[in-house]
Amino acid sequence: MFHTIFFLPLYNALIWLSSVVPGADVGLAIVILTLLVKFLLFPLQHKMSKTQLALKKLEPQLTNLKEKYKDNKNEHAKQMMALYREHGVNPFAGFLVLIIQLPILIALFWVFKDSFVLNREFLYSFVTHPETLNTQFLGFLDITAHNYYLAILVGVTQFFQMRLALPPTPPANKSETATPSFQADFSRSLNLQMRYFMPAMVIFISATLPAAVPLYWLTSNLFAIVHEMFVRRQAEKILG
Repeated sequence: MFHTIFFLPLYNALIWLSSVVPGADVGLAIVILTLLVKFLLFPLQHKMSKTQLALKKLEPQLTNLKEKYKDNKNEHAKQMMALYREHGVNPFAGFLVLIIQLPILIALFWVFKDSFVLNREFLYSFVTHPETLNTQFLGFLDITAHNYYLAILVGVTQFFQMRLALPPTPPANKSETATPSFQADFSRSLNLQMRYFMPAMVIFISATLPAAVPLYWLTSNLFAIVHEMFVRRQAEKILG
């Protein structure tokens, strides 16, 4: 089902794009297809980004509710949902959007992983395709080989994308009288790992894969950075 519904349409779209772009440049087709999919998913991604930003804005009020109703979980849940309704926020929207997007993003990864192989068994009868695929992106980047410079670029853009998407790292409490909070420490640790460890891991993974995948990753990150900046500018209007 995954192969039929997700992989085959994207693979055929990539091959068709390769046949119409100048020089049958598969790398250029990868960039175009990535952007097309991103624009297709834009309404869902935009909704998820607005929800995440709205939840960040509501964090102080949510913390107050948690403290106020710490001995009454039912009332806490009731007041929390009322706060969400008041601000038009659905806390589960982001999770649902992620579930919808995940199969498409996984399929894109597998399509681009072997994008330099023309497998006629996967092609629809009506899809035109070039006789050979040009794997030299813009005439200088071989998308079939590892490229460490591209891997570093992917890691750098991943860092900036995570920096925009994640809330600021909470400062460590250095007060001698303060009681350490497991939740606060865990949140800080997770934030730091996502902010710094993940980009490093992305560089390592990208360096071990054909450049076609990092090229897709780089395009996605740049799109996400531009989108996140747009959402931040619109946030004040949305949240009032």
